[in-house]
Amino acid sequence: MPAPDSSHLVNLVLVAGHAVYVGQDFLDPEQDRHWFLQSFQRGEPPFYIEHIRAGIDVASRDPSSLLIFSGGQTRGEAGPRSEAQSYWNLAEHFRWWSTPEISGRTTTEEFARDSFENLLFAICRFKEWTGRYPQKIRVVSWAFKERRFALRREALRFPDSRFEFHGANQPDDLVGAKKGEAKAIAAFEKDPYGAGDDLGKKRADRNPFCRVSSYPGSCSELVGILHHRGPSLYEGKLPWL
Repeated sequence: MPAPDSSHLVNLVLVAGHAVYVGQDFLDPEQDRHWFLQSFQRGEPPFYIEHIRAGIDVASRDPSSLLIFSGGQTRGEAGPRSEAQSYWNLAEHFRWWSTPEISGRTTTEEFARDSFENLLFAICRFKEWTGRYPQKIRVVSWAFKERRFALRREALRFPDSRFEFHGANQPDDLVGAKKGEAKAIAAFEKDPYGAGDDLGKKRADRNPFCRVSSYPGSCSELVGILHHRGPSLYEGKLPWL
């Protein structure tokens, strides 16, 4: 059943999560010690907070949008805390940067384990919340990940004319990030649905708490693509085409 007062929400703003906040309070949330980070993520929490703020800013400029923070319980060492709930809690801490009304049209998507699932599962969560699929999608993430999300959009066959990417910022080590991204892009081009041996294992490893989403039931129109492994393009019927 759609959420009350959601009839005007027709567009999706997605903020893709990158890490789990594990702090017991919100004193100095920019500090690494309050996050569970991979070694290459050290020093990045202030940038993640900027992603949250950028998503709120994008959503504030479109009153017909639903803002979704996406990211699952991806790290066993962090406990059963999700990236998405971490971002929501930080938005609350910063009082939505003087736009508290955005909280009433913001929700979390807590199953995604990679960028493909960030996009597909956010679409599913939008359907659960509003009872319909989004007319337009805006994605907020690292600026250097624009090509990544373009590939994700192509795999979902979502129209380019109804898709926007907002690069919030760049990491300090942009050279290193771009090198890593080039390898990721090459892998995505061979395995666009992330279900092969390599990307599929990485995805499985990011589900230490054995979470199972409800999306095949709540989004029955998407069962085919939710279970599609590729690498060939999914050719079944999709509700946004």
